[in-house]
Amino acid sequence: MEIFDNLPASVLQWFAIFISIIIEALPFVLLGTILSGFIEVYVTPDLVQRFLPRNRFLRILFGTFIGFVFPSCECGIVPIITRFLEKKVPSYTAVPFLATAPIINPIVLFATYSAFGNSWRFLGLRLLGAIIVAITLGIMLGFVVDENILKENAKPTHFHDYSGETWYRKIFLALAHAIDEFFDTGRYLVFGTLVASGMQIYLPTRILTRIGGNALTAILVMMLLAFILSLCSEADAFIGASLLSSFGTAPVLAFLLIGPMVDIKNLMMMVNSFKPRFIVQFITVSVGMIIIYCLLVGVI
Repeated sequence: MEIFDNLPASVLQWFAIFISIIIEALPFVLLGTILSGFIEVYVTPDLVQRFLPRNRFLRILFGTFIGFVFPSCECGIVPIITRFLEKKVPSYTAVPFLATAPIINPIVLFATYSAFGNSWRFLGLRLLGAIIVAITLGIMLGFVVDENILKENAKPTHFHDYSGETWYRKIFLALAHAIDEFFDTGRYLVFGTLVASGMQIYLPTRILTRIGGNALTAILVMMLLAFILSLCSEADAFIGASLLSSFGTAPVLAFLLIGPMVDIKNLMMMVNSFKPRFIVQFITVSVGMIIIYCLLVGVI
């Protein structure tokens, strides 16, 4: 088309990178939102609570690893955690789930594996980092600080009881929830992809070199970028992979770890439900552990 012929080559290259990332990421976002819809309708916090072990440390591990079979996107994880807490699931079980569920679920792991060129190494590094942060948070709440993290005047979480619905009505509601979440999270994916692809074209090489020359600064910059972009965890690996050549392994790993744990979307939901003291503790511990872990990965 003539309109594209008149565009600068850099803009065309920007669009090409943008479209390639979108095409790679959308199937994972769609699959994740469909799964989230069925979890919303068919899986209740009461069902999960039946399987809680009695030992406190085992409960921490349970919350850390249950995301493998009870996955959830970070876009909707805070209301689920709030519901768990209201059902008397201890915070040292619920919060590790909050940290790991958007990362260790099979869809995100497969997306990470695919985005980095079928890399088991990057998948393993992301998985291990999420587990370390989650266990640290669980130990903090289980043995060190006050485990009561819910606001006394927290707003209702708007959970619905679907047990009385017919089977076909449940399927309809699950798909309706999936569609709403797909369009809600899709806008963050598009915005994030535009920024990430534009950075590859327009960010001067000398700035990238300066940032990359200091491992700590690069990690902090990528963590801030993850917070601002607020990407869905089903798609952030594709954007992280597109930035790998510019920033390196440790900063991109920090980007992939902090985004699903703390971003603009779930921070707003946390403020609605959790005590400010806990939010500060959660962010401080998560950021600190991720920085230490990624610095060690960069050295190794």
